[in-house]
This record gives sequence, structure tokens and C-alpha cells, in this order.
Amino acid sequence: MNKLHLFGILTVAALLVLNSCKKDSNVSGAVYVPSISDVTANATLGELQQGHTIYVSSCGACHGLYSPDSFSKSGWSSVLANMAPRAGLSSAQTALVLKYVSRGQ
Repeated sequence: MNKLHLFGILTVAALLVLNSCKKDSNVSGAVYVPSISDVTANATLGELQQGHTIYVSSCGACHGLYSPDSFSKSGWSSVLANMAPRAGLSSAQTALVLKYVSRGQ
């Protein structure tokens, strides 16, 4: 294999890796910023704000952010069960994100 061929293969591989964490911007404006009116018996304002911060920074690092209304609480639980390990979230962080996306339910 010559150097030019190897360079081409490495270039394509690098582009594939970089593109795998591409943000999808058409849904990222759909998130809400928690306020006092979002507090529930199950979620404090601080928990909702922490969940929002984790959701935006961790989930938004690789793809667009879906509106919390995109899934039911059980749907979000399934999504987070799959994605939280990929994002390196702890169980406590995952619980905060679930409180945020389920609007404190």
C-alpha cells in the first residue's frame, strides 16, 4: 500500500469519526429553561436546573436536543438507559436529566 492510498484511508476515517458527533440543529431550540413555575412535588428548581445543564452540555455535545415533550417519562427512561452510559453520566446525573425532561414528574 503506498503512502497516498494510506493517507486517503486515514482521511476518510477521520471524517467519519468527526461526523459521528455532528449536531442536528433543527431540534436544539426546543429545550426549556426551568423556572419556579416548573417546580413539582418530585423536583426542586435546583434539580431541574441541574438536569437542564447536564442535558444541554452532555447530550447536546453530540447531537441536537429534543424537546422534553418529544417523549413520555417512560420513553425518556428508555432513551436515557441507552444514552447515559454513552455520555458517561452517573446514575445521579441521569436521574436529574430525567427529572428535567419529564418536567418534574
